[in-house]
Amino acid sequence: MILYAATSNPGKLAEFSGAAQPRGITVLALPGLEQIPEPEENAATFEGNADIKALTYSLAAPGLLVFADDSGLEVPALGNQPGVHSARFADHHIPGSAPEQQMPNGSRDQRNNALLLQRMATLPSSASRAARFVCSLSLARDGEVLIRSRGVVEGQLLESPRGSDGFGYDPLFLIPSLHRTFAELSRETKWQLSHRGIAFRSLLEQCTSR
Repeated sequence: MILYAATSNPGKLAEFSGAAQPRGITVLALPGLEQIPEPEENAATFEGNADIKALTYSLAAPGLLVFADDSGLEVPALGNQPGVHSARFADHHIPGSAPEQQMPNGSRDQRNNALLLQRMATLPSSASRAARFVCSLSLARDGEVLIRSRGVVEGQLLESPRGSDGFGYDPLFLIPSLHRTFAELSRETKWQLSHRGIAFRSLLEQCTSR
């Protein structure tokens, strides 16, 4: 069985391929992905956005099994923000402001983390710092979603970043049982614990049981 990933990220592809190989499944990058117009991810849920991407890319690659993911961070004390806006949190919450005008000295990840910490600082000191990473995966063929999976990992938000090996909100996301953030874990350990790893292993199980 061959699954085609709707991503050109080499790190993601390596993780997907490594997890699938022991099950006799090959994961390849979707051919011609760069030439396919990116769909608008306007759903209110991670699952909805994963469906949008999987359906769009599967229609552009007839007959192929195509999967796509959507993931992000939810903080219950902030009404589950940043949620589906995780990747562009700082941009999304300052309407009409160009990204480079918001926090000119920081990358998008740094701006997102800074805004998240600012929002947390406005809460009462007694407010929970619990957070969760969520990943939804959808597998489609010819415009039909065949399989969906979901992965969730629970943690807590630190008051300042720690670690340098992650991306996004990883430096703020602490795994209490390990006393380490996602940005302090090895790639192998993070894959075993992460929302994306959990969701992808569930997807593989469903593929092999069909």
